[in-house]
Amino acid sequence: MSSRQVKHPGDEELVRRAKEGDQSAFEALVRNHQDEVFTLAMRLVSKPELAADVSQEAFIRAWRALPKFRGDAQFGTWLYRIVVNTAWTLRKRSQRHQAAPIDEGALNVRDTGISPEQWGEGALLRVSLQRELDQLGPGQRAVVVMKDVYGYSHDEVAEALGISVTAAKVRLHRARKRLRDGLFMEAS
Repeated sequence: MSSRQVKHPGDEELVRRAKEGDQSAFEALVRNHQDEVFTLAMRLVSKPELAADVSQEAFIRAWRALPKFRGDAQFGTWLYRIVVNTAWTLRKRSQRHQAAPIDEGALNVRDTGISPEQWGEGALLRVSLQRELDQLGPGQRAVVVMKDVYGYSHDEVAEALGISVTAAKVRLHRARKRLRDGLFMEAS
């Protein structure tokens, strides 16, 4: 998947039909967006099982809210906002805390061209960064993921989260500062 939201031709027609009650049109929208929805959910909650629950619940909420969708934004942008809100609702309910699974490919150090020491330092940094990211509040984490991971512009982040561009920039600045401070404190 690319780092930006994929635009799906035909979404407007599918949305129109789905708003009229055509379940097969909504099923097509789900198929069009399911990979991006799961990936975003996974980046927000860091747990595959919870990300699957978030994805399913987000699509249920989207179906129920579809009559209210005005079409001011793209369907995908509107759906991403639902995913972000759903992720934080379900994450609050989840009391379990487990580490993210290790990427099997990352374990094959010989093929990466870096020394085992460098790989180990990078792995420790990734774990520390994930721990600090998990400590951010929902608004700050969503902005960091959308801006720094997905590469959205400030305007796109603001639109997806339903906040002003200024608020998106402020949240991003504060979140990056918290991440830096947390990583610095951990290193010292």
